[in-house]
Amino acid sequence: MDGERVIVLDTLVLVWRVAGETKKLSPKARKALQQHAKRNELIVSSVTIFEIATLERRGRLRFSISASEWLDRVRRLPEYRIEPLTDDIAELAGQFGETFPGDPADRMIAATALLRGAPLVTHDENLRLVEHLKTIW
Repeated sequence: MDGERVIVLDTLVLVWRVAGETKKLSPKARKALQQHAKRNELIVSSVTIFEIATLERRGRLRFSISASEWLDRVRRLPEYRIEPLTDDIAELAGQFGETFPGDPADRMIAATALLRGAPLVTHDENLRLVEHLKTIW
């Protein structure tokens, strides 16, 4: 873990960390997030922005402020870098086989991690079982 240059955060990991709900994270995930945050090495897929806005709109995620304000604050935090969705990421996500978890956002977040050569910090057991996807939990 110490040799990794960046790590990619799954959507709920980002939400929990920013909200200070670190007890929801595994000890290994907490340590990785802490180490990489000190070096401004936390990658957030732009698909996560879409997912957070969608979850709030559907009432499945609530903030004390609007999701737009919350996301704007996250964008200003120096430890996070928003990774744009590229054609390479979309292509790889579309090529994952039928055994890969079907959620399009999860596919694009995983593809981001794979193309960056970075581990994905995720509590999602289905993603942690994907062969060739290095995960931290």
